[in-house]
Amino acid sequence: MKPPPSAFARYLDFLKHERRLAAHTLSAYARDGQVRERLAGGRDPGAIPAADIRRFVALLHGGGLSPRSLARLLSAWRGFYDWLARHGEIPANPCKGIRAPRAARTLPEALSPDDASRLVALEDESDTGIRDRALFELAYSCGLRVSELTGLDAQAVDRSAGEVRVTGKGSKTRVVPVGAPALEALDRWLPVRARLAAPGEAALFVGRSGRRLSPREVQRRIKRRAAAAGLPVDVHPHMLRHSFASHVLQSSGDLRAVQEMLGHASIASTQVYTHLDFQHLAKVYDVPAIPAGSYKFHCTVHPNMAGTIALQ
Repeated sequence: MKPPPSAFARYLDFLKHERRLAAHTLSAYARDGQVRERLAGGRDPGAIPAADIRRFVALLHGGGLSPRSLARLLSAWRGFYDWLARHGEIPANPCKGIRAPRAARTLPEALSPDDASRLVALEDESDTGIRDRALFELAYSCGLRVSELTGLDAQAVDRSAGEVRVTGKGSKTRVVPVGAPALEALDRWLPVRARLAAPGEAALFVGRSGRRLSPREVQRRIKRRAAAAGLPVDVHPHMLRHSFASHVLQSSGDLRAVQEMLGHASIASTQVYTHLDFQHLAKVYDVPAIPAGSYKFHCTVHPNMAGTIALQ
């Protein structure tokens, strides 16, 4: 007879089917749960007191795990124990009140407008060069996460409206305007894609195999492109997202619109991206939310970022 699934396996099933978390987020929860199980030595979750959770955190911190990673672990563990408590499987959450060591605040790196333009506009007439131009023009134009970029299907682009429909964290969908240079690069890529894509492949960006491009391949391609463009910094895909946010905000000052375009659930996340101080954040936060509808914006820093954002 097959043994019943563990409490953690049932929790992952809940996250997948009821919370509808993305596959890479589920994988992160699974890894964090495995760390807890190894530290617990196979003990039942209900047999682990708060003192042991504190000891686990101290051991991991002493082993070199960063405060940011510890905070993520604790968040995952706290969610698991909250779920157990709600279902009456444990009397209380042992993670309650336990915090990770405070992390030093670091700000993400951004490219200058000139460097961003050099990176995305690099000329290469090969099939992969045409694809990469469209790939990185779109990433910079829309501020997409690499997982959002590689997750796009060809039908997500509305060429006539100049928009792309993006599925972000938590399977939340947003519509983001696409700048003219990115649309032109997509116009050049789509006929090439039609020739390269495997039968039935829905992905907007495909590799040599004709299948969906992976995030790791995007990371490799952007590093090669940065080297070819002569950029002096170590470039990664998320740097384009931060560059987008910084350049749009520098030009428009519209923190709420940047929040919507980035797909941030909290404006505090946008504040970290855009180097704003807390006092300015508080002023913006007190302004009523923007009503649903369509709003035009124009970025004077780079013409790639201009269009209409739909707030739903």
